[in-house]
Amino acid sequence: MSVVGSAFAVLAVASVGLAPHTATADAQSQQWYLSAMKADAMWKVSTGKGVKVAVIDTGVNPDTSSLKGQVLADEVPEALAHKATEDYVGHGTTMAELIAGTGSGGGLKGLAPGAKIVPYRIALTGPDHPTKVENAPDVARVIRAVADTDVKIMSMSFSVDAEDPEERAAIEYAHSQGKLMFAGAGNDAEKHSPIGYPAAYPFVVGVAATDESGKAAKFSEHGNYVDLAAPGLNMPGWCDETFRSYCDKGGTSAATALASASAALVWSAHPDWSANQVLAGLIDTAGRDWAKDDPSTYLGYGLIRPRKVLEDADFNPGPANADPLAKENATGVTDDEDGPVSASEPPSTEASAEASDDGASAVASDTDTSDDTTLRVALGVVAAALVIGGGAFAVIRSRRGA
Repeated sequence: MSVVGSAFAVLAVASVGLAPHTATADAQSQQWYLSAMKADAMWKVSTGKGVKVAVIDTGVNPDTSSLKGQVLADEVPEALAHKATEDYVGHGTTMAELIAGTGSGGGLKGLAPGAKIVPYRIALTGPDHPTKVENAPDVARVIRAVADTDVKIMSMSFSVDAEDPEERAAIEYAHSQGKLMFAGAGNDAEKHSPIGYPAAYPFVVGVAATDESGKAAKFSEHGNYVDLAAPGLNMPGWCDETFRSYCDKGGTSAATALASASAALVWSAHPDWSANQVLAGLIDTAGRDWAKDDPSTYLGYGLIRPRKVLEDADFNPGPANADPLAKENATGVTDDEDGPVSASEPPSTEASAEASDDGASAVASDTDTSDDTTLRVALGVVAAALVIGGGAFAVIRSRRGA
């Protein structure tokens, strides 16, 4: 990174708000979103087989029971392989399991268990687990490296409130190489709701999170860079780097992982589709109760529903070269919002996570139960807040900036 003249960025990890530990054997019973999204029905059509997802995070432990055989560590370029399979906080491993976990040994079942994970660890450190950050690659370098591989999807469960021209250029390059990129919106709305990057960069799909009732956590960062929402609250995740037990976690980190897995399911079923077509399918079928041409600054185009693409054998995703986010990518991030509008009544529990055929809720949640791993990036003497996880569904709906 080269922001404010710094030669590199140090990402510090701090875990907060852990709920009581959950035994590994009980973790699957807490994966409410799988039944809500009708995963069993989707897996009859697609499991994500043949699709590789780059998890750009805190590293991925390939030896958990759920990830054995799922992590392609040997496909990480040697120059970027530093500690890629050593997860110092458990976060990246959780994201990988949410995407492609097999569920073996009572571990998490991934939404796309047929997909494979390519792990990339970005430079980070923490008070309990110091590491030599100069040996870990920065985000821009990783994105460029992934762009030159056969990985189709990048899952980036982190958000920083500072823009970096090198990251922007790397993302534009990855887009030119046909990659589909997802990133979490962040969870700092109650403080100052900063603009979250990389979610706010053009060509990155910004993801918000919802709980099982379809209601929003009040800390969700919002803006015209939020494109889709996915389940992301009250979900199990590894408590820490010991990988002994799961805790109650969630946030836009988890939502980003599920959005990435959703794309893997669709791309596996339609391997000849472009990234634009896969994203168009997810946008067209997202659950919403407002006009598609009036996306929400809290919900984007709605709650992701890959099942709606998979169950329609004749689904038309549009032209391969048509960018479904062309308006947003051309406009860039704006602060222009209309005032609050009337929210719909909350849907049933099943409808909320799967986003019912009638739409998705835009009602606030009074419950803040997410466990968010917070990253802080120190750029020279300037500190910028970076959040891993957090965020949720809508408090109100308002029009995106045109």
